[in-house]
Amino acid sequence: MDIWKSITHPDEIVALFKYQLGWNAVAPKQDTTNMSATAKRCYDYLNQTSRSFAAVIQALDGDLRHAVCIFYLVLRALDTVEDDMTIPMDEKTDLLVQFYTKLEDPEWTYNKSQEKDKMVLEDFTCISKEYRGLASEYRVVISEICQKMGKGMCEFIQRDVITMEDWNLYCHYVAGLVGIGLSRLFSASDLEDKIVGEDTDLANSMGLFLQKTNIIRDYLEDNVEGREFWPKETWSKYADKLSDFQKHSNIRPAVSCLNDLITNALHHVPDVLKYMSRIKNQSVFNFCAIPQVMAIATLAACYNNHNVFSGVVKIRKGQAVSLILKATSMGSIKGIMYQFASQIQEATPKTDPSADQTLKITSSIVSLSTTGNSTVTTQNSFYPLYGSVTIMTAMILYTYWNSIAALYSLYTSG
Repeated sequence: MDIWKSITHPDEIVALFKYQLGWNAVAPKQDTTNMSATAKRCYDYLNQTSRSFAAVIQALDGDLRHAVCIFYLVLRALDTVEDDMTIPMDEKTDLLVQFYTKLEDPEWTYNKSQEKDKMVLEDFTCISKEYRGLASEYRVVISEICQKMGKGMCEFIQRDVITMEDWNLYCHYVAGLVGIGLSRLFSASDLEDKIVGEDTDLANSMGLFLQKTNIIRDYLEDNVEGREFWPKETWSKYADKLSDFQKHSNIRPAVSCLNDLITNALHHVPDVLKYMSRIKNQSVFNFCAIPQVMAIATLAACYNNHNVFSGVVKIRKGQAVSLILKATSMGSIKGIMYQFASQIQEATPKTDPSADQTLKITSSIVSLSTTGNSTVTTQNSFYPLYGSVTIMTAMILYTYWNSIAALYSLYTSG
């Protein structure tokens, strides 16, 4: 039973208990009572299609909430086109490149998709109507990002991810642009300073950190479905074919390649810390922080872990809830980054080909996380006496587990 996985982590049990009592930093603020019918449908689609972002989007302040909701749904529709392998290539490339123009077409829909999220294409008139009702400063951002992303997706459905430069570019198109677009929306809302939207390098790095984490974690699922997002420049140092990593006889080179890519992803953490230090609005801070702390926790769980090649490695449910409740201040973010960078540091094998680079970047993260932060502590600082209290609390919380499981699923599914 999943709850017992947190038994030796009292802070996670406490977090679960707090959440059940209503201590939730990302409780939705959206009141749909006076919404138009199309706006209500948009929030229904948001909840149906987004396991990771629906709650934090609906917890944003002011009109930024609706702008980000529509931004998400537009990109979800675009992504649905890219993912649908039943659409002929010529038709798909045309759709991707021209998709941003459909935002201004009140009649356009697409009814031939076979993907699970096809409803956002079949009822695109609803989404595009809400888009056209946004303030012009929001519309221009959404349209520009949609145009660039469609063009980038078109490029990579026709070629593979070969070099590390390709990997960065692919992640830029599918996630870095999202970070850039969101940052521009934050600034356009006046909830954040202009520099947040203007510093596209930092915003891009935020997206790359999340996307690289997802690609690393999802090795097996992607490989089974015939998709390859690990860069050949890296994996070819350890195997002849990417699929060879599934063979038990290749587990050592597979783990070495895994550690190599995780080390690469960790180089985005300093940018994450700098970006987060600029965020002033609490709802925006929570929105940005939660995916980032989930990402580093996931990388720590995947590091040097051969289970990545035989299943899906996920963080504990109690750990996820604990991170959600903690990720509300810069001091807490630094503490979390410190914790997981230290965990990876301690797990780094001396014989690993990437060991020197791993130790260098984790040391840098640890240093950045302790600078100006006197609150950094190790996670398990409870006295042994709390072990019995933990078990008692766990038994109480078991009766509420369904609601905890629902929250967990929001933030641990890519």
